[in-house]
Amino acid sequence: MTLILRRQPELRRLNEMFDAAFQGFPFAGDLANGSATAWFPATDVVEDADGLRISLELPGVKPEAVEVTVENRTLTIKGEKEQVKEENSQRLHRYERSYGKFERSFQLPATVDAEKIQAHAEHGVLTLTLPRAEAAKARKIEIAAR
Repeated sequence: MTLILRRQPELRRLNEMFDAAFQGFPFAGDLANGSATAWFPATDVVEDADGLRISLELPGVKPEAVEVTVENRTLTIKGEKEQVKEENSQRLHRYERSYGKFERSFQLPATVDAEKIQAHAEHGVLTLTLPRAEAAKARKIEIAAR
């Protein structure tokens, strides 16, 4: 007995709509063969009394492959995660890790002192510390009695 699967016209139309909607998306059409051309590292932005802290997950990315710039109050983090080619005789069954270039940009508030931004990488996490400008920090004003 031969089993023949036929897609319903409605399902085919739905698939075509999804293909059209995601056309041009960085991963569109490339996930099946595992060769995505861009990826977006997960990012946390936290604010405290001293300023902002931005943390990006960059597992497998060497710190020297990352560039951090500030221009016109825009902080840009870009780099590339290179794919490691493994030479072996085993068959590949699934490839889900993302590789390629990435870029994230953040508009900085006027309260950040862009000259004092610091960056450090540890255990695959890039952390940027964006201190609050002295003029933007809260300060207590003493009241003089007369």
